[in-house]
Amino acid sequence: MSPSILLLALVLGSAVVVVLAVLGGLLLARRRLGKLKAGGIEVALRVHRAEPGRGWHLGVAHYHGEEFAWYRALSLRSGPDWALNRGDMEIASRRNPSTAETYTMPSGSLVVHLSRSGDDIEIAMGYDALTGFLSWMESAPPSSVAPWAGH
Repeated sequence: MSPSILLLALVLGSAVVVVLAVLGGLLLARRRLGKLKAGGIEVALRVHRAEPGRGWHLGVAHYHGEEFAWYRALSLRSGPDWALNRGDMEIASRRNPSTAETYTMPSGSLVVHLSRSGDDIEIAMGYDALTGFLSWMESAPPSSVAPWAGH
């Protein structure tokens, strides 16, 4: 075979691989975002609060018993990216998002700062979703500590 045919085959093979990777990513994103329609709520999450206004990731969350399972919108993971157990976290504070933060959050979001051992997490969700989240936190079993304890 001539070198030009080998080069052409290499280029075409690479193009096929890139197209398949893009299609796979789009299918995964569609599946992930489809969870929103299946009872999920749109939630932005930030783990590292050191840089104000930065580090937010949009995703979908579901309630699973004692856990608030959060799935990043564009991720290769099949399971939740974060699972927050209401028994080991408390609400430290609530605030309105800064102007720089609003573009990375669901429309009309409020920010809730959650603290648990070893983690300093903020979540942002719309007012209706936040009302549901607070109700879920307050409905913890009697044996657990109230989420607002100490405040």
